[in-house]
Amino acid sequence: MSKMHFYKYQGTGNDFIILDNRNWSYTALTEEKVKALCDRRFGIGADGLMLLNTRSGYDFEMKYYNSDGRESSMCGNGGRCLVKFAYDLGIHKDQYYFIATDGPHQAEIDDGIIRLKMKNVTGIREYHNDFILNTGSPHYIKMVSDVMDYDVFHKGMEIRYSGEFAKEGINVNFVEQKKVDEIIVRTYERGVEDETLSCGTGVTASALACYHNEVGYNDVRVITKGGKLRVEFDRVGDNAYENIWLCGPAVKVFEGEIED
Repeated sequence: MSKMHFYKYQGTGNDFIILDNRNWSYTALTEEKVKALCDRRFGIGADGLMLLNTRSGYDFEMKYYNSDGRESSMCGNGGRCLVKFAYDLGIHKDQYYFIATDGPHQAEIDDGIIRLKMKNVTGIREYHNDFILNTGSPHYIKMVSDVMDYDVFHKGMEIRYSGEFAKEGINVNFVEQKKVDEIIVRTYERGVEDETLSCGTGVTASALACYHNEVGYNDVRVITKGGKLRVEFDRVGDNAYENIWLCGPAVKVFEGEIED
């Protein structure tokens, strides 16, 4: 039986299995196999799995799967981890350019911090006193007090499976504003169907939603259960944002082999 060489990375507690697929060894991975690898009791265990592929015109291609085995939309922390993985493989660049499911991305490594440029955002929609927007993945933002005591799992599941969102799913973020430029975010992720310790696109969405009515705040510190991130952005209109950067650490945890 052949063996699969895998790598495990985490970005503020959001953890991923990464496979070097530059020789196309893992292109035929099935949904069942991805789900089994991500299982925390019977597999390696992770919030998701990523392939690093070759792609003409880019340093690499990011292919991302949720822990349910299905190919998913953009993952911000995953993107940051994949950039660090590329660096560890010997792909050294001042600026990285890679392609993901939501389009091209730029990234850089600055003193151990991985800075990932996210897609431009237009259209933050108010919804029953909450907010909905897409930062590469769809997100629901709900402001709460005492977020660390909040029942994120059940309240998140309730919104994610409610009428409008049940079919496609939506990620649900519960946000507490601590200071003028600091928020705490906890996220229930679709595809994982549980709270994760951090969600990059969710942190980005939360920062934009919290500050979309404000002027002058374009550098937001974000606390998650898995660590601290920063979101930088330029507001270019009443409901439009560009130069959005998700910044934070990404760390290799271990590597190993598992029977394929």
